[in-house]
Amino acid sequence: MTRVGTSGLHDGLNGSGGQLLSATYIQADGSETTIEAPDGTSIMQAAITNGVPGILAECGGAASCATCHVYVDEAWLERLPLMGDDENEMLDCTAAERRPNSRLSCQIELSSDLDGIVVRMPETQS
Repeated sequence: MTRVGTSGLHDGLNGSGGQLLSATYIQADGSETTIEAPDGTSIMQAAITNGVPGILAECGGAASCATCHVYVDEAWLERLPLMGDDENEMLDCTAAERRPNSRLSCQIELSSDLDGIVVRMPETQS
């Protein structure tokens, strides 16, 4: 497992720059990376900022490309915000199989309720 922090990288994140929260990204091959990012940072932006592979984010977080598709670990699903119509539509366009736990990582912001969230990467984003 790789652990990455964002110390000194707070500029350019969507987050408020406050409390650091963690997220774990599990690749299709089983390798894991755990990062820390400020409260309010999207799962997508935290991955991009910390060099986590597997998220392309071609639209930059506008929920219009589905290249930040992740599978949220079942234990975290009930804590997520409700899925919006745009996200739901984009998930029909993912390169990898859509599953009941599929979400766009640009639409999930780190918060104290999601501190420690685990997401799995699909085998492909394009």
